[in-house]
Amino acid sequence: MKLWKRNAVVAAIVLFVCVAVYLNWSYQQEGEAASGKNLGQAALVSKNTNDPLLGGAAPSPAPSAETSEPTVTSTGYFASARLNRQQARDSALGMLQDTMSSETAEESAKLDAGAAIETLASSTISEAQIENLVIAKGYADCVAFIGDGGVSVVVSATESGLQDADVARITEIVTNETGVPASQITIIEAEG
Repeated sequence: MKLWKRNAVVAAIVLFVCVAVYLNWSYQQEGEAASGKNLGQAALVSKNTNDPLLGGAAPSPAPSAETSEPTVTSTGYFASARLNRQQARDSALGMLQDTMSSETAEESAKLDAGAAIETLASSTISEAQIENLVIAKGYADCVAFIGDGGVSVVVSATESGLQDADVARITEIVTNETGVPASQITIIEAEG
């Protein structure tokens, strides 16, 4: 009975995470459709925008050593990377749930599947938190990937490129959120 309750709680958490990711994706699609952007197209963002969520204000420039305001471009890379990551997660989650609900699976396999679902949910939450914190620091966009070998973070390119201070700032965010040592963190700048 105790195992059933644990599995029910894990399944509920995974369900809530999946619903949250779907709603986020759905909201992003509506926003892109309303703004006339298509996946893969770049758009120049200036101080004057008609995006109702930004209230006419431009996004904060990426922190850099220079005082000039950088031009920020947005590409479909980040949306595509998030979509690919979510599709891979959904596939893995489906297989794990099949294992947990299988009557022929061994109890150890079911326990391993439950632990993998918990790890998947934890990684999903950590990745979203990293992305939100990096964007809050003034970078135009970010996507994070947590794996067994460490954490990879892709940030949008700035005119001056990523400086040492930028790398240190992002590394600190990832380390604080995941506990992964700096030697296992990869930061990549995506070219627009």
